[in-house]
Amino acid sequence: MITIFRKIRQNLLMENKTGKYFKYAIGEIILVVLGILIALQINNWNENTTKG
Repeated sequence: MITIFRKIRQNLLMENKTGKYFKYAIGEIILVVLGILIALQINNWNENTTKG
């Protein structure tokens, strides 16, 4: 999976498509942030269910 993203990133940089590269980078950052927020929400949910 990581190699796929690496190839996409390298292709965008080699073709001098910086605008598309920045869109890709922002999208990747948003996905990471969403993953972290979902993990925190699940953790909080698990803590609340074990207290009750």
